[in-house]
Amino acid sequence: MDSEAREKEQSKILRRRAIVACFAGNLFELYDFVVFGFFAIQIGKAVFPSHDPITSLLASFATYGTGFLTRPIGAIVLGSYGDRRGRKTALSLTITLMAIATGLTGFVPTYARAGIWSPILLVLFRLLQGFSTGGEWGGATTFMVEYAPAGRRGFFGSLQQTSTAAAQLLAIGSALALNTWMPKAALDSWGWRLPFLLGFVMAPLGYYLRSRVAETPAFTRNEAASNLVASPLKVVLTEYRRELVTCFGITTMWTVGSYVFITFMAAYAAQTLHLSASVALKAVTVAVLANLCLIPVSGTLSDKIGPAPIFLAACVGYLILSVPFFLYIASVRTFASVALVSLVAGALYGLMNGAAPSMLSALFPTNVRYTALSVGYNSGVMIFGGFAPFISTWLVKTTGSPAGPGFYPTLCAAISLSALLAGRKTLFKRPVPQPK
Repeated sequence: MDSEAREKEQSKILRRRAIVACFAGNLFELYDFVVFGFFAIQIGKAVFPSHDPITSLLASFATYGTGFLTRPIGAIVLGSYGDRRGRKTALSLTITLMAIATGLTGFVPTYARAGIWSPILLVLFRLLQGFSTGGEWGGATTFMVEYAPAGRRGFFGSLQQTSTAAAQLLAIGSALALNTWMPKAALDSWGWRLPFLLGFVMAPLGYYLRSRVAETPAFTRNEAASNLVASPLKVVLTEYRRELVTCFGITTMWTVGSYVFITFMAAYAAQTLHLSASVALKAVTVAVLANLCLIPVSGTLSDKIGPAPIFLAACVGYLILSVPFFLYIASVRTFASVALVSLVAGALYGLMNGAAPSMLSALFPTNVRYTALSVGYNSGVMIFGGFAPFISTWLVKTTGSPAGPGFYPTLCAAISLSALLAGRKTLFKRPVPQPK
């Protein structure tokens, strides 16, 4: 084997190792963040006791949403750190913070034992989780895209979302297992803590993998050329404001697709449709599986036709179908109806997940990409996604109609479509240019 062939083979090995490390780390970290939503009912009973179960659930989902308040702060701090010091260093830090916050969540005392300190501690740990996650998505997406070979950025970017879907599947699987095998009294009392302790145990493995990979080639080249900037956030806000707004707008329906049709749907099917918790979780698992299967397909297709048309089609689907989705399952109220809606909604979400990472990454150059993606994405997630389960639950209670939650994703789909069409001159170029 000549030196050029050896160099190519070594490059493939380094790329494979880096992608596996980033995939595993993102899976563990996102599992830690999303698992809260699948135990919202039990957490509500333990920390926010009330005679009205809907009130307890609202309080639990409100706490779930507080984790999104610190995501933009984490995006600014950790994103800027990643653009100045490297993606690898920042991602290792995010997973460490997440492990601490998740482990402590598993030890939060009940309201009966600690009074007001119980919800205070839960909120504080949730805020730390949010801060950590604020630096995770932009960093992991940047890492994947910058390690991609030419013509494969769509597929490699989709791997980041594939790991997120796998994290959701792991979270649902833990909830389904405990709801199936553990007595309800034990689950409500202490069983809900186990998934958080599991996340605390898994995170160090992600840190170990991340700490042993090389920095991305794009960042290394920028560093060697002294092309790093002292204040990435300032550059983003002064030179890439339009692109930042586009990123924010596109994220709107993208994030709501997950938090309404996966996170909220599990509690909705159990609390409002009165399906058993295990049946509700099985139905929602269909959405996660559909999403997981379509993400790499969408990413691969985006390398051929561009990501924007794929994202546009999914957005139109949500715009037209969201209200009919909830009208249908509210009238039929069976496992089959929830599973069917979950299948279609999960497929639409999978199309978005495969297309969006490379599309948004292409809006920004390497020296500010981590910061810009983190701030644009996490701002959209904070405003529209984090409180989506709370808003959806509130719509059920306020309107008195089980179909009420369908109006929220309809509105968000319209916002994302507007952002997509406003940036069509750049986004619909084929292939999307990748700044250096």
